[in-house]
Amino acid sequence: MGVTIAGFETRSIGVAEGVELNAAVGGEGPALVLLHGFPQTHLMWRHVAPVLAEHHTVVCPDLRGYGASGKPEAVTEDTYAKRTMAADIVGLADALGFDRFTLVGHDRGAHVAFRAGLDHPDRISHLGILDIVPTLDTWNVLHGAGAAVAFHLYLMAQPPGLPEQMIAGSADAFFGHFLDIWSTSSDAIPADVRAEYLRACRDAIPSIVADYRATATVDIAHDQADLDAGNRLTMPVTVVQQDWGRQLGFDATAIWRPWATDLQHFTTRAGHFMAEEAPEDVATLILDLARR
Repeated sequence: MGVTIAGFETRSIGVAEGVELNAAVGGEGPALVLLHGFPQTHLMWRHVAPVLAEHHTVVCPDLRGYGASGKPEAVTEDTYAKRTMAADIVGLADALGFDRFTLVGHDRGAHVAFRAGLDHPDRISHLGILDIVPTLDTWNVLHGAGAAVAFHLYLMAQPPGLPEQMIAGSADAFFGHFLDIWSTSSDAIPADVRAEYLRACRDAIPSIVADYRATATVDIAHDQADLDAGNRLTMPVTVVQQDWGRQLGFDATAIWRPWATDLQHFTTRAGHFMAEEAPEDVATLILDLARR
């Protein structure tokens, strides 16, 4: 049967024309949607989701292009724009009958959650962001040799063809590299989960690259348009991240403050995969967010 989230039911739910999201659903209470990061699937929430399900109906989907969810061909730059992927999540909520919900995203899922908060403020009651700065700011804080930490952003920003070919040639080494260097705990991702992450990524190289390529193109334009228009996240927002600012020379709280009117910002001593390394802390922060 493979790795699952204990006590959760897995469903395939249509969210857009020709696109279904694979989602684990469990618990009862106010709706809470958790979005995974790279190079992962919804299984990254396997420790956190059951705790949250004691108080909430919790939904953990695989994003468009990831895991067991639909992987449409990137026929336009919008196919994997965060605006499109955010609309998927609203479609998921519609299908499950949720008018408003708390939304928490990690890494790639955090970029989707950020866009959902800006595009659908009437649907997102509370917003949690794990270990990113907004897309526009991501590119602005990468300078000089320090930007080498984000080499994958530049690789997957290239035109279609070469990145996909290079990654396919050594997929397990490529995706496994990030599972290794972004963790501070050697046992946070056990062998069976790691194998599932690598298998899922091998099967999704074109769509994963398309997701990242959008971050270097259309997603920047959408962020800039919102910034220029003065659009802000108006719901309570909690941001938790590693101290990237100290490492790369920027003030993370100051970057987030212009985007959110009700912001709480925290740093963690856990690695990038904080939901797997420090699940109790992450669950507590999400429950606190949902109560604000």
